[in-house]
Order: sequence, then C-alpha cells, then structure tokens
Amino acid sequence: MIEVRPFAELGGAHHGWLNARHHFSFAGYYDSQRMNWGQLRVWNDDEIAPHSGFPPHPHQDMEIITYVRDGAITHQDNLGNKGRTEAGDVQVMSAGTGIAHSEYNLEDETTRIFQIWIMPTRYGTAPSWGTRPFPKGERSGSFVTLASGIDEGGDALPIRANARLVAATIKAGQTAEYRLEKGRKAYLVAATGRYEVNGVPAEARDGVAVSDVEVLSFTASEDSEIVLVDVA
Repeated sequence: MIEVRPFAELGGAHHGWLNARHHFSFAGYYDSQRMNWGQLRVWNDDEIAPHSGFPPHPHQDMEIITYVRDGAITHQDNLGNKGRTEAGDVQVMSAGTGIAHSEYNLEDETTRIFQIWIMPTRYGTAPSWGTRPFPKGERSGSFVTLASGIDEGGDALPIRANARLVAATIKAGQTAEYRLEKGRKAYLVAATGRYEVNGVPAEARDGVAVSDVEVLSFTASEDSEIVLVDVA
C-alpha cells in the first residue's frame, strides 16, 4: 500500500513566527486516522521566521530528529549542549528521563525544518543530544542512513528506536531504490522536487505512507531531496 497525503490537506497552524503543518495529530490538530505510522508519532513541517523560535520546553521518552531543509536551527538544552545545525544536516535528541531545550532561528532568513518524533524502544534512559553534517553529495542518487537505532557502526547518529532515517538527492531522470524488510513500514516526504514511487506520483512536502511493500523504486521528474523513515 502506498498512500499519498497531499501537503495541502495536512493539518496545521500559523502562529505568526511559526507556520506549521502536521502529518499526524499534534497540538490543536486531531485526526483519529492519523495518530502515528508504526512507531513514527510526529512529522511536522515547520517554517520559522528569522530571529524567532521555540523557547525552553521539556520532553520525555521520545526520539526527536530535526532535519534542516533551509537556513539553520540553534539548539540549547539544560544539559549544557549547544549547537547550530545547517540545511541538509540533522540533529538527534533522545529525551529519555527528561530534557528541556530551546530551538531558535538566529538567522536573517526563514528556517525550514522537518521535526520527526519516534517512539523509543528503551525508556528511563539518560537524555542525550547530537548533530552531524551530512553533505548532500554523499547521498546523490542513493539513500544514506542519517540516524538509526538498527544499524551498528557507521556515521549515522544513534537513536533509541527500532527505526532509521535515510535521505537521498535524486536528479531529474534518475532512479533510486530503497528496500524495506518484511513487516516494516515507511513514511517519506520530499523536501524539494517531484517524483514517482512505484509509479505513484508525489510532490515536495506531500507525505507518502508505505506498508506491505518491500522494494520502493523512485524516479525523479525534477531534482528531488527525499527524507524517509523506516519503522516497525
């Protein structure tokens, strides 16, 4: 099953400094049919105005991945971690027993992010945070693992979940494949572009929910940057 969820049909809210779209029920948006996708609980498409952001707030027992599409996001938390994550890079926060953090756009341009929450497989662990640059050239034409709780070793940021986050940049006319193990699901969103997955067309910022499919074949009709979460 491959179901496209058009961007225009997503829930959301506009707070002036924040224009948010929600792929799943979140905050004031509720849809009983879109509570989660396997262990994937949240996929928010956020546009944050210059010199604004999320003031300090707490989280607990959730794996939170931020994928920066444009601009940069600056993180600070009560553990003393501080860092700036730029477009194309990712940061991971394992909330564990509890962490309070802020996320600000300190730039002179709008910052656009995907914020992704995945339910953990381990609870009551110490909180942690990390960020890593992943130049787009490394994922040209094929999917690269950016964060994972499945794969051992490698450069991927660790998460405490039975999931992995991968991304690929696919040039117009190119194809790429991603294989799902039997029984697993995928949810994917293109940051940019237009493409088909197994012949089903989708555009930038559309959500695509996948189940009971083992091979995903992508063909780009425009240069596309695709972010995919593989979950139990």
